[in-house]
Amino acid sequence: MARCEWPKGDERMQAYHDEEWCRPSRDERYVFEMLSLEGAQAGLSWQIVLSKRDSYQSAFHNFDIEYCAALTDEALAEIKEQHGVIKHGAKLASVRSNAQAVKEIQTEFTSFADYLWSFTNDKAVINEWPSDGQIPAQSELSVKLSKELKKRGFKFVGPVTTYSFLQAIGMIDDHIISCPFHTRNRK
Repeated sequence: MARCEWPKGDERMQAYHDEEWCRPSRDERYVFEMLSLEGAQAGLSWQIVLSKRDSYQSAFHNFDIEYCAALTDEALAEIKEQHGVIKHGAKLASVRSNAQAVKEIQTEFTSFADYLWSFTNDKAVINEWPSDGQIPAQSELSVKLSKELKKRGFKFVGPVTTYSFLQAIGMIDDHIISCPFHTRNRK
């Protein structure tokens, strides 16, 4: 079976593709981690972000939402200086503001994941692309969710970033149809 081409033989990218990408998750911490990492990726490659994932997990206490929501400006400056993360100040600050926004959603909806999955009636969108080149950068769903997240104060959640985030947490399955990791092909 032909696999998705985008991991390009990179071991870390291949492991992410095989073990995580497009796998449905409702784990609050994981969903927040993917939101944060996808935001960090804006304008960069996913390969760069994955190479820094361990540093991000260390810096943000494994993306503990309570911890991230309470970060001070001083703590963010320390993370920027002492950890191997992307040094973009606004992206780092978005981890804190997005954690605060997640907490507000959790108060209103009990679960951030449940809130997100409500946009698809709790069902993954299973696409059937013959090749990687046909996978879109955004969709009606990502545009709609992006607008909703921005209204709630989230940062670095444009439609393209939101589309990648939806793939990351498995709300969208964009493995090519011949890939053994496509939902239809998994046992």
